[in-house]
Amino acid sequence: MGNTVSHHAMFLCFLFGTWRKRIFGRATGSRTPGQDLSLPARCVVPSGPSPTLSMVPARRLLRRRETRRHPGRCNLANGGSGLSWRTDSEGKPGGASQVNWYKRHPTTTSRWGVLLLQPASPALSPTPSSLLLGPTITMRADVLIAALATGALVAAVPTSPKKPTPPKGDVSNPFVGKTQFVNPEWSNKLTQTYKSFLKKGDVKNAFRTLQAQKVSTFVWVSRLSELSRIDEAIATARRVQKTTGKKQIVGLVLYNLPDRDCSAGESAGELLSGENGFERYKEEFVKPYAQKVAAAKDLEFAIVLEPDSLGNLVTNLNIPLCAGAVDTYRDGIAHAITQLQQDHVHLYIDAAHGGWLGWNDNLPLAADEFAEVLKRADEASGKKNKIRGFATNVSNYNPLHAVVRENYTEWSNSWDESHYASSLAPHLEERGLPAHFIVDQGRVANPGARKEWGEWCNVAPSGFGPAPSTNTNNTVVDAIVWIKPGGESDGECGYFNAPRAGHWHDEFAQQLVQNAHPSVYENWWKFW
Repeated sequence: MGNTVSHHAMFLCFLFGTWRKRIFGRATGSRTPGQDLSLPARCVVPSGPSPTLSMVPARRLLRRRETRRHPGRCNLANGGSGLSWRTDSEGKPGGASQVNWYKRHPTTTSRWGVLLLQPASPALSPTPSSLLLGPTITMRADVLIAALATGALVAAVPTSPKKPTPPKGDVSNPFVGKTQFVNPEWSNKLTQTYKSFLKKGDVKNAFRTLQAQKVSTFVWVSRLSELSRIDEAIATARRVQKTTGKKQIVGLVLYNLPDRDCSAGESAGELLSGENGFERYKEEFVKPYAQKVAAAKDLEFAIVLEPDSLGNLVTNLNIPLCAGAVDTYRDGIAHAITQLQQDHVHLYIDAAHGGWLGWNDNLPLAADEFAEVLKRADEASGKKNKIRGFATNVSNYNPLHAVVRENYTEWSNSWDESHYASSLAPHLEERGLPAHFIVDQGRVANPGARKEWGEWCNVAPSGFGPAPSTNTNNTVVDAIVWIKPGGESDGECGYFNAPRAGHWHDEFAQQLVQNAHPSVYENWWKFW
């Protein structure tokens, strides 16, 4: 208690001696609107309601690939310019797939590369007098005209996704009017991060850490020994609900399929299909999981089913472990669906992310895979089973609404998670599936942090994304959520000296706080 008082006293003294603008001002610099800038060869220029202009160096066209971890088809050819190939699990062309080369257009040798016209992000505000270059830098239109005069090529782009029709059937959003559950187990881990900032004298980010501790996150149940986490979450949610009088919706992840994480292995599980893993999954994991949730009818639950699993069945069947897990994955998830058919439970099947399944060729294949799982659930139970929808970007770093469009996304309609949801929705509806989504924004990569979409492990610099909300600016997205707890390592990869998957990585957590979206702490700011 005494330490807490001293920490807050220290912060108040610091606050009254420092301008608020200095404390909360943006870390990035800014330029005066209309200021002349030289147009780089690799830039993205969102322009509000007008098309987005992307300058892409010509040399990138001949070394493009979709992703290392989550391969699929990446169509880079349009009108004879560029190429397309299907990659294997390492992101290399080949395998049983076909490689198609296309003659490069002669004008791509322009020093400005290729000028691409893409749909604008709906998250951007109109900027009539200038074009926005990055978060804070603007560029006059005459500079753009000068760039065009250098001989840049105006290239064709993918067809815009079909606008999703209004969802059919039950359209009630389970997150509306409810408070998302704050997981104390994760929040307590941030205490180490808070102390690290105080030790360095960084009071501003120490305060931001305190605010992040109040943000809701999902509870992961990934092993048989972790089933008790459901009991703990239920007990805590009931106390909060009784104290506040506000209905709690508890976010859970069901994640323990046999032969789990068949393509990467960083998050391999405890159950193996060759060692009676499927029966153990049903009897020792799903059964008690469902019983605990079913008994808590005074709460609401949003449950994400088996991250990464079905995505691997769409793109990674060239990997023997994935090829051998097809029926295990499909039947395992179908069984979980049949056991969680309670009115207070809202199921979201994991749908990977836009950089994995969002390519035009992968969208119908993904929808077919989801439909097959629901079909098996209905056949196994002898009745129609319900799910609420799909979860995207779980444990990844894509933004819901990209302010800056990354170069590696230029040939995909699903260049952020909002566009991915809108691209996938029509394919789901065609198969009678619900087009509702939740999007994980627990970690979002800073613009320029990744050179390729396939970089998925401990990506830095990145920050906590927008705080959980039902204000999503997309009618098919139910809510922004934090599914992956920020600060837990993705594995011994990516970030220097990262620990094993799931272990706390305080250095990484500190940069998540430093780069956090303003909505994480804006409520306190409004109070002042």
